[in-house]
Amino acid sequence: MKLNVVVSLILLLISTATCCPPSDLRALLAFRSALHEPYLGIFNSWTGQDCCHNWYGVSCDAVTHRVADINLRGESEDPIFERAHRTGYMTGRISPAICDLARLSAITIADWKGISGDIPKCITRLSFLRTIDLIGNQISGEIPNDIGRLNRLAVLNVADNRISGSIPKSLTNLSSLMHLDLRTNLITGLIPTDFGRLTMLSRALLSGNRITGRIPESLTKIYRLADVDLSGNQLYGTIPPSLGRMPVLATLNLDGNKISGEIPQTLMTSSVMNLNLSRNLLQGKIPEGFGPRSYFTVLDLSYNNLKGPIPSSISGASFIGHLDLSHNHLCGRIPVGSPFDHLEAASFMFNDCLCGKPLKACLKN
Repeated sequence: MKLNVVVSLILLLISTATCCPPSDLRALLAFRSALHEPYLGIFNSWTGQDCCHNWYGVSCDAVTHRVADINLRGESEDPIFERAHRTGYMTGRISPAICDLARLSAITIADWKGISGDIPKCITRLSFLRTIDLIGNQISGEIPNDIGRLNRLAVLNVADNRISGSIPKSLTNLSSLMHLDLRTNLITGLIPTDFGRLTMLSRALLSGNRITGRIPESLTKIYRLADVDLSGNQLYGTIPPSLGRMPVLATLNLDGNKISGEIPQTLMTSSVMNLNLSRNLLQGKIPEGFGPRSYFTVLDLSYNNLKGPIPSSISGASFIGHLDLSHNHLCGRIPVGSPFDHLEAASFMFNDCLCGKPLKACLKN
C-alpha cells in the first residue's frame, strides 16, 4: 500500500514538473476569453490543466515548461483550415493577460481580420520577446512608446491594421531588429533621424501610411538593409545619393510621395534591382551612367517631371525587365536595341516629344 502511495506521488511530481505552471494557464485562459472565433473551433483544444501539450498554437520551453510561443494564424495550410474550406475570422481584442506569460518569446496573432483594440502597453515588459507579428487585423491605437525596451526583438510586424500615432523614438533602441513591417496603417510623423541605429535591420517596410518629412540620411548607413519600401506616404525633399552606395540594397520603393530634386546617378549603377520612383515630383534629366552593373528587374520613373532625352547609356545596362518612363516631359529618339526591343508603347506614353519604336517614327531632318 505504501509503495502505491509513493509511486502515485512520484507520478504526480513528474506530471506537475512537465505541465505549464498555473500562472501561465490562467493567463492563457484570460487571453482566450477576450477573443471570439466562431467558425473553426481552434480553441476547443484549450482544455485541461496542461497548456503545454495539444493546445492549438501554444508551445512551451522544453526545460522550464513555461509558455514560450503563441502562434495563431488566420491563414494557414493547417488541416483545420483545409477541412473548413475557409480562412479564419476572429473578433475581440488582445488581452493584457498575455503580459503575464513572462517567458514568452513569440507572439503571432495574424490575419484574423476582425481583432481590434490596442496593442497592450504591458507587452514591453516581456523581455524575452523575439517576434511580434500582428499583421492583418483591425488593431488600433499606437505602438507602445517604450517598445525599445525589448532588446531581443528581431521581428516587429503590425502591417495591415489601424495603427496610428508616430513611430516611437525608442524603436531605434531595438538593436536586434531585423524585420520591421508597418505597412498599411495610419502612422503619421517623421521617420526617426537616428533610424540608422537599427544596425541589424534587413527589411524596412513603411508603405501606405501618412509619414512625412525627409528620408533620414542615417538609414543609408544600415549595412544589412536589403529591402526599403517607403511608398504611399507624404515624404518630401530629395533622394540621398548615399542610397545608391548601400552594399546590399536590392529593392527601393519610393513611389507615391512628394519627393523632388534630381535622381541621383548613384542609383543607376547600384545594387538596387527593383527601383520604383514613380508618382513623385522628380525633375531634371534621367542620369547617364548606366553600364554593365545596371541590372533592373523593375525601373519605374513614371509620373514625374523628368525632361530631356532617354540617356543613350541605358542600352549598356546588363538587364532591364520592366521599364516605365510614361507621364513625364521626355523628348527625343527612343534608343534601339536592348532593352527597348521588348517594351510596349505604354512604357513611353504621355511624354512631350518621344519618337521611334514602339511609338510613332521620328521625323527625318
